[in-house]
Amino acid sequence: MPAFAFRHVKDLYPVFWEKSAKLVNGLMSVARREGKESVTSIDDAAIVEISGWSSRATLDIIGLAGMGHDFDAIDNPDTKINVTYRNVFMPSRQQQVMALLGLFLPQWFLRALPVAHNNKILESSNTIKEICRELVRKKKEKLDQKETRVDADILSVALESGGFSEEDLVNQMMTFLAAGHETTASAMTWAFYLLCLHPEVQTRLREEIRANLPAIDDTETVTAASLEQCLYLYAVCNEVLRVYSPVPGTIREAGRDTSILGQYVPKGTKILLSPWAVNTATSLWGPDADKFNPDRWMGPGKANSGGAESNYAFLTFLHGPRSCIGQAFAKAEFACLVAAVIGRFEIKNADKDFKLDIKGGVTAKPRNGLNVRIKPLEGW
Repeated sequence: MPAFAFRHVKDLYPVFWEKSAKLVNGLMSVARREGKESVTSIDDAAIVEISGWSSRATLDIIGLAGMGHDFDAIDNPDTKINVTYRNVFMPSRQQQVMALLGLFLPQWFLRALPVAHNNKILESSNTIKEICRELVRKKKEKLDQKETRVDADILSVALESGGFSEEDLVNQMMTFLAAGHETTASAMTWAFYLLCLHPEVQTRLREEIRANLPAIDDTETVTAASLEQCLYLYAVCNEVLRVYSPVPGTIREAGRDTSILGQYVPKGTKILLSPWAVNTATSLWGPDADKFNPDRWMGPGKANSGGAESNYAFLTFLHGPRSCIGQAFAKAEFACLVAAVIGRFEIKNADKDFKLDIKGGVTAKPRNGLNVRIKPLEGW
């Protein structure tokens, strides 16, 4: 979809920053409510469950930048679409069993099974589809009243191209919501988890952010050019996406008879790809492949490769004709959210005895969420 070309995505940076600022203000409201907006020690700071906040922020960004509509999930966690997505992305035991069966049984068979999981997914899908259909129709009516496009969102650009039917656009927006919402929220959770583990990285990152980007309550907004000055910010974000890819595994089907490393693979064979395995393979990334090291993305020729010799060493967004078309959108959104929160707060894991237990599903996250202490910092 041409709407995801960088020339269009760069127009959305102010939207990403606006919602990132709103997330910061929401977190500040928690600190104020608990009377902890001016604590001197991080150990006395307010505690927030960051994955829920991240999910609502990314949903709002997808709504505004994708469809020109504010779902207002940051301020209202019980909004209809947020509740619906919580039901979809909260993996039950039955959902995990169905995902495992999907490796061996056709999807049409699994969808026909009379189980609660299928009913929940169908009901949620219908709810989201109707929301998307209403937004597509409203956007079309708005554009029909104007001679030129006035909005920069993805839906407006797609409508202006004239290459999509209403049903195509509804389906595209559903895919966009599903693929672009919880994945970035998962990345945010992993970013905060890793930055809590590495306070020295957090401090260095904050110094760069404050030196190059306007403060949250400044009237000046962030642009593609200003964000691109933050080389360490992108290094941190890329390293988070490498070590903890939001989608740990995905399935592809061979479109024709082929072979992989000399092994015959007939047409129709399902192949499980694991970004988590490839992204941390020592044969591709060296002996410290499993270590969080943003500096591997710093220096000449490393900003896009992390120092790996092959592009295929980094599979977070996959590669080829079925790679993630929203990669530029996701990276920019992710960078804005991380910059806004880390620029404003010092963060620390609230559980001193925290042991990572990963919850599987469409995306991977800490099983019981991530509780962090947030200490507001002056001067930005």
